[in-house]
Amino acid sequence: MPALDLSRLNVLPLSQRRSLTRVEDILVQPASVPEPLSPTAAASVAEAAGRIRDARARGAQVVLMYGAHLLRNGAALLLTDLMERGFITHLATNGAGTIHDWEYAWLGRSTESVEENVAAGTFGTWDETGRNIHLALLAGAVSGLGYGGALGKFIHEDGCTVPRAEELAQVVAQFPADPLAASCCDLLAVMQRHGLVEGRHEIVHGWKQASILAQAWRLGVPVTVHPGIGYDIISCHPMFNGAAIGRAAASDFRTFAGAVEGLDGGVVMSVGSAIMAPQVFEKSLSCVHNLRFQEGRPAVSGHSIYVVDLQDGGDWDWTAGEPPKTNPAYYLRFCKSFSRMGGAMRYLQCDNLAFIHHLHRELVQP
Repeated sequence: MPALDLSRLNVLPLSQRRSLTRVEDILVQPASVPEPLSPTAAASVAEAAGRIRDARARGAQVVLMYGAHLLRNGAALLLTDLMERGFITHLATNGAGTIHDWEYAWLGRSTESVEENVAAGTFGTWDETGRNIHLALLAGAVSGLGYGGALGKFIHEDGCTVPRAEELAQVVAQFPADPLAASCCDLLAVMQRHGLVEGRHEIVHGWKQASILAQAWRLGVPVTVHPGIGYDIISCHPMFNGAAIGRAAASDFRTFAGAVEGLDGGVVMSVGSAIMAPQVFEKSLSCVHNLRFQEGRPAVSGHSIYVVDLQDGGDWDWTAGEPPKTNPAYYLRFCKSFSRMGGAMRYLQCDNLAFIHHLHRELVQP
């Protein structure tokens, strides 16, 4: 069978989509009272806050890896405040986390019915989302930016500037082995195939406060994005460019591994990310150890890991080792992955927003 010709996809204005969530309904104010937690979860949150304070006092990394639901549940203002206070030094998310982030920042709305729209052939086929995220990645790449930085800058600065085609072609012709040459080629191809013009592209984002990416860019906190090709709705667009997405993600993987290098005595939080977080973390840690051992340095140590999800953990104490097959915790693959990464791991079975809300309260209270 021939490959599907995505250039023939019919895309629609985002304004025509029935969006299921609105910025004004979801954003949680930092001064608000959080939902109650179980005594066990509350104790773990208090412990996490103490270890974060200790980590920052010694200059160690505090890394938050999160899934899209944390953003959709309204945690942006809480995370912004934690970044402003210096409690979070690195954020990492998946592709979906960036799509909702951009849509909230630009439209103030996000989320659609997967079932209804797949049946109608319209799931993800929203012109502005696919076009502008690709534009951000393509323009950011020629400046050496990864996925998180390119999109965060794009939102914060209300658009980007596309270089002149002659300048891009000159880089490719004179410096074909330069790491940026492939990015220039991709951008040139999009300019020719999709009518992307050079110069300033003004895309006003009226809800920047709802964007974790934009606020992180403003504050100089790295955000890395770890997507899959074909995972996200920007694949459902004529401008879909796996090379641009992959190149941006590859850059971010290297940046994330750099954060893991500084994790001795630090803290990792995986909040609502059962697949991306453990998979990316274990490979990054292995790369760090590989390079450290070549230099005669010891493995990363003294770090704490907090994994947050709603799945039944069977009240298992992961500090005692892996559970037996008769315990529900045995089937939490993401917990097993993190438990094998050294350091002390805690699993909190609770709502992801409640965890962040209580953590914020613990860290900022007098």
